[in-house]
Amino acid sequence: MKPFILLGTALVLVTTPACVSKKKYKLQSTELESVKKKFDDVSRDLNLCMSEKEKQEAKIKSLQNEVDVLKSNSNALVNQLTNLAVLTQTQAESVKKSIENLNSKDAYIKDLQVAMARKDSLNLALVLNLKGALKDINDQDIEVKVEGSAVFISLSDKLLFSSGSYDITPRAKEVLGKVALILNAQKELQFMVEGHTDNKPIKTSSIKDNWDLSVLRASSVVRTLQKEFGVEPQRMIACGRSEYMPMVSNNTDENRSLNRRTRIVIIPQLDQFFKLLEVKK
Repeated sequence: MKPFILLGTALVLVTTPACVSKKKYKLQSTELESVKKKFDDVSRDLNLCMSEKEKQEAKIKSLQNEVDVLKSNSNALVNQLTNLAVLTQTQAESVKKSIENLNSKDAYIKDLQVAMARKDSLNLALVLNLKGALKDINDQDIEVKVEGSAVFISLSDKLLFSSGSYDITPRAKEVLGKVALILNAQKELQFMVEGHTDNKPIKTSSIKDNWDLSVLRASSVVRTLQKEFGVEPQRMIACGRSEYMPMVSNNTDENRSLNRRTRIVIIPQLDQFFKLLEVKK
């Protein structure tokens, strides 16, 4: 609760104009709006994570109840069979194996709980670290958010490239360098760089169409992260989405600008969950 109390105190201080000049008050008001927006973004991401966590916990609780019922029934059955003179060795082994399977399922659920809690915590920490590193970048040019189990960093094309080009701008290298610091600190993370365009056709001597442009832009970002900031190439995937995954309709210049973007998608470590789902023999 302490960060929220401090933020509240900061808001009160910034919004008190009694002893400051109009110029200073205007500057403080602007800073306040920026702080409030960043706070709202972090709160939204936290709520998304908590909502997803609650859904998964409900599923786990249902499975746990099922296991408890089955274990209770099996234990009662063993007690009954023990008192029967006709209990065969084969029947006893069968019941014993059933109980062992239930215990294994119980352990599996506990492993899932631990893995899910760790994933949620890592995603939230990653988002907060990225937003902290990129706090001085125009909010219209970059967005960091959690969707489902993945973390997305969306960069506008005007930040990364010149119009109709796939050459990285000097300003973009500064931003990518900050992203690379976070990615290099989490060596186990893998990620995909997606290029997106609007629906306006393009054809030049070096670019065939929007498919070509989207892939070339993704490749430029990956190449820059590798060669200039030391990100390991085996952790990255470069791909192009062309015009076929727009955020909004391409019916205005403003909307087309929103659709021209490059996304860094931090991929969940699904192999950990697949291992948990394997049938234990």
